[in-house]
Amino acid sequence: MPPPADIVKVAIEWPKAFPKLMEIDQKKPLSAIIKEVCEGWSLGNHENFALQIADATNFYITEKNRNDIKNGSILRLTTSPYQTAVQLHERIQSSSMDAKLEALKDLANASRDITFAQEFINLDGISLLTQMVESGTERYQKLQKIMKPCFGDLLSFTLTAFVELMDHGIVSWDTFSVAFIKKIASFVNKAALDTAVLQRSLAILESMVLNSQDLYHKVAQEITIGQLIPHLQGTDQDIQTYTIAVINALFLKAPEEKRQEMAHILAQKQLRSIILSNVIRSTTPINDEMAHQLYVLQVLTFNLLEDRMMTKMDPQDQAQRDIIFELRRIAFDVECEPNSGSIEKRKSMYTRDYKKLGFINHVNPAVDFTQIPPGMLALDNMLYFAKHHQDAYIRIVLENSSREDKHECPFGRSSIELTKMLCEILKVGELPSENCHDFHPMFFTHDRSFEEFFCICIQLLNKTWKEMRATSEDFNKVMQVVREQIMRALTLKPNSLDQFKSRLQNLSYTEILKIRQSERMNQEDFQSRPILELREKIQPEIMELIKQQRLNRLCEGTCFRKISSRRRQDKFWYCRLSPNHKVLHYGDLEESPQGEVPHDSLQDKLPVADIKAVITGKDCPHMKEKGALKQNKEVLELAFSVLYESDEYLNFIAPDKHEYCVWTDGLNALLGKEMTSDYTKSDMDTLLSMEMKLRLLDLENIQIPEAPPPIPKEPSNYDFVYDCN
Repeated sequence: MPPPADIVKVAIEWPKAFPKLMEIDQKKPLSAIIKEVCEGWSLGNHENFALQIADATNFYITEKNRNDIKNGSILRLTTSPYQTAVQLHERIQSSSMDAKLEALKDLANASRDITFAQEFINLDGISLLTQMVESGTERYQKLQKIMKPCFGDLLSFTLTAFVELMDHGIVSWDTFSVAFIKKIASFVNKAALDTAVLQRSLAILESMVLNSQDLYHKVAQEITIGQLIPHLQGTDQDIQTYTIAVINALFLKAPEEKRQEMAHILAQKQLRSIILSNVIRSTTPINDEMAHQLYVLQVLTFNLLEDRMMTKMDPQDQAQRDIIFELRRIAFDVECEPNSGSIEKRKSMYTRDYKKLGFINHVNPAVDFTQIPPGMLALDNMLYFAKHHQDAYIRIVLENSSREDKHECPFGRSSIELTKMLCEILKVGELPSENCHDFHPMFFTHDRSFEEFFCICIQLLNKTWKEMRATSEDFNKVMQVVREQIMRALTLKPNSLDQFKSRLQNLSYTEILKIRQSERMNQEDFQSRPILELREKIQPEIMELIKQQRLNRLCEGTCFRKISSRRRQDKFWYCRLSPNHKVLHYGDLEESPQGEVPHDSLQDKLPVADIKAVITGKDCPHMKEKGALKQNKEVLELAFSVLYESDEYLNFIAPDKHEYCVWTDGLNALLGKEMTSDYTKSDMDTLLSMEMKLRLLDLENIQIPEAPPPIPKEPSNYDFVYDCN
């Protein structure tokens, strides 16, 4: 007979005795179990003791996490979190350097446990650590020459403990003094500082900036871009990653009026070229965290274009009108002579030239730039192209002005629509996604990368227009092809703008047609009525198949990441559906699993019968609580929650769009609701198309009539029917 489910067999260690094997009844209060263990070793004051998991984490067993105890677990009897916190609080104030160092090392390790962290913080431990950083370290600075390693370790463990304690989100970042910020900033500004101290100092500055607008202003006064740049010129990728993270945080939290100023400083300090040579083109492979920080920097840099993108042109502004005059002058090599000829003659000449330049409004081209987006950004791009790629600009304008009217590629209209398209592709104006690593090395190779990107693409557009032999009616079709060419070239992640340009050379209109043809191969146009009726008949079978696949995937389970205030310390939890589709099993994990996690290791359960609804996007409770950095489109699209009895929620953030669709579909299927995800539609189309092809295989090259053939008359006799027996 198997043992009861609530009984767990464990071994318990005590430093002064042999380990003890015992059975723990999970129904009994934890305090009663600890008392029983203490009495077994004749230890009094059982309230001063607690149980820990005897592994590298040393996490305390509490009423909340006791279900994590499994058969065969090794536990350790130790002093209670409160007693340990009191002892460490005293030990870190020791006058002995060695004792202090050992105590801080223990504190840094213990602070990872939220139970201990809560007790230590209640003793005003954070304040003690900040005081030690502010003033305590100065006592040892005189000894640095002879005790430098010890001093570095002392400070390193102090800052590590501080970071670990703050990571639990118990204490607000707004409580820290200017003196503490100055001290942390001084560690970053020092040359040849201990690597661990520098790394933790950068992490603290990043968290301060991201979590408090008030602290942003204080940190911005202490840290300059010039002081951060030397840390990018080393070879330690972790230090480089933390440095870019601080720059991104300062960039992200800067008020609107200061962002352009900061961008100017970044350009002056040649940050882009330093990142290109020391990070992107380094011999060390770029890890995921560095890729994410480079992606964030790329997004924030392109977001500087948002102001111009959303600015309409003022037709009365002479300075803005002068830019259009300059475009005309460069294209047709004419000097503006306001006094030559009559007003009517000059107007007629301007109108003719503006028509050649491809503006929609030939009389007053300024009106073309009142559409937002792309607003004034389109005009900026056109002027940049005309000045920096003058030969190509003149060739495009003159080439098209010499064609027939219906075949000319309108440069003005094309530039405006292309700028709008590029802003959509690069998501200008959107906040960076927390899980994305999609940075493009080529955008770090030029100080004016967006403008250069535009110049390449406007020449591509003109080339594609000619290849398609397009007319003005085909404008939207050409733009669709150009978008596809750009997107396909970008997916190859070219290392430079020249490489991007050469990739586009291989994606001519003819090549795009071939790619489309191969992707469409074997896809028939099933539009006749009999085939549509067959589709409708097959559809419920396919939907049931998709439903079963979704439920099978839920039974396999998925690992979800817990989003904490620091991305670099990932925490995971796993959820899976029982094979009988009755219960959701879930529980926390130390690391991402390599395969399926068995049901018996997931201690928490949620009966499917208790689920009331599935909520997605911004309606989820964990999305309403998130800050500005995380409250972005990407995370919103991956968030969903399960509402169950007592108005409680089980909150998810899917690792990717596919898992999001699988889980929302599966949960809706369990609740008897319709599966509405994009993947369900895609799967339906694919499977339905395959099934239709299989069923119609024998009818290949046979035309299917719109109406069924008439039923023949009954035969005059049935003599042809005979019994084989």
